[in-house]
Amino acid sequence: MSYSMSDLLQLVVQEGAADLHIRVGVPPVIRLHGILHKVEGPPLRPEDTEELMRTITSEENVQRVRERGGADYGFAFGELARFRVSVFKERGNFGVVARQIPTKLLTLEELGIPASVHDLLYKPRGLVLVTGPTGSGKTTSLASMINVINEERDDAHIITIEDPIEYFHKHKKAIVTQREVNVDVPNFAEALRRALRQDPDVILVGELRDLETMDAAITAAETGHLVFGTLHTTGAAKTIDRMVNAFPVTQQEQIRIQMSTVLQAVISQLLLPRCDKPGRVAIFEIMINTPSIAALIRDNKTFRIGSDIQTGAKHGMVTLDSFLLEKYLAGMISQEEVITKSQDPTTILQKLQEIEAGRSIREADGGQR
Repeated sequence: MSYSMSDLLQLVVQEGAADLHIRVGVPPVIRLHGILHKVEGPPLRPEDTEELMRTITSEENVQRVRERGGADYGFAFGELARFRVSVFKERGNFGVVARQIPTKLLTLEELGIPASVHDLLYKPRGLVLVTGPTGSGKTTSLASMINVINEERDDAHIITIEDPIEYFHKHKKAIVTQREVNVDVPNFAEALRRALRQDPDVILVGELRDLETMDAAITAAETGHLVFGTLHTTGAAKTIDRMVNAFPVTQQEQIRIQMSTVLQAVISQLLLPRCDKPGRVAIFEIMINTPSIAALIRDNKTFRIGSDIQTGAKHGMVTLDSFLLEKYLAGMISQEEVITKSQDPTTILQKLQEIEAGRSIREADGGQR
């Protein structure tokens, strides 16, 4: 075989790529700035993918793939990088996706996270939801937030529950306990229940993926803990609806009341390709739970939350569409990205036309002078 896993991982680190794909019938593929690039060489055969997979996968995880069809785990590539690895069966063959986890934790400023988020990290209790599609940088944002708490708060025992653990946190001012699902604890809900007996102040739940975990997270937030969790939703209103609708109809009114009191904020994010240079830029929507928004959640009027975010700048709120426009005006993202990712394409198109008209007038004035 003409490929070694060590060389391929080295290439990912060297190029600053996000992912490595190993699949039968195609050469290894890396994802760089959102674009897939094939590594030069012959297509992989079934025995090649199995051999590459086995060089980084324990026998226990290989057995898990055979029994369940897949396994996820963290993998340290020497001192160079960590990877989140997903091994799976595909048409009877092994496939691998390895996502590079940056070793250096960026600051909130470096990630472009609005300053209002910093205040949330000092809240004594409540629920903070970080949402967005897969690959939008939720894990990176949360790791940076946890790092701020770790560096700045000497009153915090932080418990993270992850599947798998991606960023390792050393004890700084705070104490950090990191538990991995399927290694240290059977599932998220069980880990959350156990966490409440371990004197936590801050709890990070890697994914609110089922009703039991959501219920446990709300309870933890209600009982005096600051809880961070993620969901694969975009926008505050959809996130709240997703949480409420996960519960049986008979419980939904009660959950709305609980959410209206425990929710601190919803941070939605996207990662978009830059048009000014290689790389990607993070786009955010920040919703802070004010008394007005709490009333909308309680009264099942989440569709009106967007207008509260628009007028909530003094509370540190920002809409996704205004953030998109700001990055477009800074020359960082294309007009096409603004239109396709906006939550209100009609209004955003109108604003873009006004901007272009204004530019044309200024250019015409400049030409006359």
